[in-house]
Amino acid sequence: MTISEQQVQSVLKETIDVNTGKDYVANNAVQNIKIENNDLYLDIALGYPAKSVIKQIQQQLIDVLATIPGIGKINVNVTSKIIPHGVQSGVKLIPGVKNVIAVASGKGGVGKSATSVNLALALAAEGASVGLLDADIYGPSQPQMLGITTRPESPDGKTIEPIIAHGIQAMSIGMLIDVETPMVWRGPMVTQALQQLINDTRWQEIDYLIVDLPPGTGDIQLTLAQKVPVTGAVIVTTPQDIALLDARKGLKMFEKVGIPILGIVENMSTHICSKCGHEDPVFGSGGGEKMCQDYEVELLGTLPLDIKIREHTDNGTPSVAAEPDGSIAATYRAIARRTAAKVTDLAEDHSELFAKIVVEDN
Repeated sequence: MTISEQQVQSVLKETIDVNTGKDYVANNAVQNIKIENNDLYLDIALGYPAKSVIKQIQQQLIDVLATIPGIGKINVNVTSKIIPHGVQSGVKLIPGVKNVIAVASGKGGVGKSATSVNLALALAAEGASVGLLDADIYGPSQPQMLGITTRPESPDGKTIEPIIAHGIQAMSIGMLIDVETPMVWRGPMVTQALQQLINDTRWQEIDYLIVDLPPGTGDIQLTLAQKVPVTGAVIVTTPQDIALLDARKGLKMFEKVGIPILGIVENMSTHICSKCGHEDPVFGSGGGEKMCQDYEVELLGTLPLDIKIREHTDNGTPSVAAEPDGSIAATYRAIARRTAAKVTDLAEDHSELFAKIVVEDN
C-alpha cells in the first residue's frame, strides 16, 4: 500500500497544537511534504518560539503519523518562524522590530513589571530575539530587575544602543539618569521621552519588543496607542476585586483604540508558604477567569505570590534567568508560548511588500 499526501494532511488536520488550540494544517505550519517508498519527510514551521517543547511537538506528530497504514520511516523537522503582524493603521513601524507587545495594568502593585521582564526572558528562552522597553518614565524599575548598572552608548550622538542583559535587549530612562533623580516632568515631556526611547534605540532584529507600561490609562498609554505600532496587549491583574476594576479599565482602553487583547495574566493567584508549601488565595480566587469570560479573552496563565519572584527581581536576575528549570520559570515559558501563539492569530503585516511596489506614469 502506497501512502498519499492526502492521508498525511488528513491526520495532521486532526492533530491539535496545544499552544495554539488549532490543528497544524489550520496553522499553516505544514510544509514540504515528501514521500519516498512510504518514508515520510515533512517540515513543521511554528509561528511562535517553542524551543523547550520542540521535541514534544516532534514526538506528538511522529506518534499520530505512525497510525497511517503502511507508513515507513517518519522524519519531522520542527522549527519556528516568527513574522511581523499588523498594527494600528497609519502608525509607522519601528525599524528592526517585528512585533510589539504592551504589558499593562490598571493599577500599581500587581506585579506587572516582574511579569514583563520574565515574559521577555521566557520568550528569549524559547528561542526568540527579544527587546524590553521600560515605558515607566516616572518610576523605571527594569534596570534594577535586570541588574543593569551601565549607561547605554550612542555611537552617532543621535541614537542609543540597547543594553544587553540576560540575553535580551533593554532600554529604560532609568539607564540614562541617576537612580535617585526624580523625573519632575509634565505630560508632554513624558510622552516625548517615551517616543525617543522607542524610536531612537537601535533595536537589532527583534521578534518581540515587550513594553512595560506604567499603571493607569494616562498620557503614556494614549501615546503608545496612537503613535507606537502595537501588535497586541497583555493585561496583568490580581484576583482582588479592586485590582480587577482597574484592569478592566485598561482592557477597555486598548479595545477603544483598536489594539487586540492577547490575554490576561493573573498574578499572585495564591500565596505559597515558604516554610510548609501551603497555598492560600489571600487575594481571592477566580477573578482573572471571570474577567476573561466577561470580555471573551484568554487567561494566559496564573502565577503564585512567591517570595522567590520578588527576591530574584530585587537581585537583578529574574526567575526565568535565576532558576530556568524551576516551576516558576516553566509557568512563565508557558505564558510566553501562549502569548506568542495568540499573536499568530492576528493579521500578518504586508507593509514591506507594498513599500516595494512602484507605480510609474508612462
